[in-house]
Amino acid sequence: MEYLKRRIRDVYDFPQKGIIFRDITTLLKDPRGLHIIGWDLSQLYRDKGVTKVVGIESRGFIGGSILAFELGAGFVPVRKPGKLPADTISTSYDKEYGKDVIEIHRDAITPDDIVVIHDDVLATGGTMAAAYELVKSMNPKKIYINFIIELLDLKGRENLPAEAEVTSLITY
Repeated sequence: MEYLKRRIRDVYDFPQKGIIFRDITTLLKDPRGLHIIGWDLSQLYRDKGVTKVVGIESRGFIGGSILAFELGAGFVPVRKPGKLPADTISTSYDKEYGKDVIEIHRDAITPDDIVVIHDDVLATGGTMAAAYELVKSMNPKKIYINFIIELLDLKGRENLPAEAEVTSLITY
């Protein structure tokens, strides 16, 4: 994981003063780093029968698509309101400075599915907890949660469901 960590750029005071933003674009442009992400993510779920990978807008689409490809699973986007063309279900959740809403297609997940929900970074966990509730409402067999990076100081795992198996490739 040190190889990956060395390719993540720290951007100070973004998006606001006092924040260190962990920018994965520098990791993604590195062919070996991108390959390692895909390989390491897929090894976590290779024998779990995953049928769908749900990626959270927008950086979760990158790792989620790679993971779905590596596992031979389908990919399902979770998006902001008004971005998905067919019938959706949505949920709202609290953010640091207000509320936000995410949506998923109503027919995206079935009771026969085993799902991994993926996002790039676990910070406070609010978006992932909301995505988990959306997916759970569709009654799949099993739900896993996965991140490339976890920011331990923000204690995001505490905001995720206790029954969910949560994994992260890199921690800060």
